[in-house]
Amino acid sequence: MVSIKRLVCAAVAMLAMSSVARAEDGFPFGSEMTLEALPQAGSKRIPNIEIGDHGEVLLELWCKGGKGQFSVAGNTVIFVPGQIQDRNCPPARAQADDDLLAALSSVETWKRQGDVLTLIGPKSLRFRTTGN
Repeated sequence: MVSIKRLVCAAVAMLAMSSVARAEDGFPFGSEMTLEALPQAGSKRIPNIEIGDHGEVLLELWCKGGKGQFSVAGNTVIFVPGQIQDRNCPPARAQADDDLLAALSSVETWKRQGDVLTLIGPKSLRFRTTGN
C-alpha cells in the first residue's frame, strides 16, 4: 500500500513542477531580451528591451534609446513608449527605430515559449531572453 507520506510528497512535487512551468511561460517581467533580427549594415547593434518587475521598459533600438511601459492582463499587452532619445541617427536607422516603435505600440497579445517572447500585432516581434 502507498503511504500517506509518499502521496503528500508526490503532490508537493507535482505542484512545484506546475509552478515552475507557469513561471517559464509567464510574461518576462524582470528580463532583458533581444529582438530576433540581423544587425543593420555597418553596425553590430541589435535592439533590446529590459523589462522591469512592474512593466517599465528601457529600450535600446537600432540607434535611438528610451523608455516605455508594458501593461499586461492575461494574454493582452499594451506598450506605451515614453521619452525617446534621438541620438543623431543616420536616416535609415532612425526610420528603422520609428518602425520598430510603431510595431511595439501596435501589439495586442503575447505568447511565450521558453526563452522566446512573441509580441503579436499587425507585425509580430520575437524577442529572446538575454543571458542565463
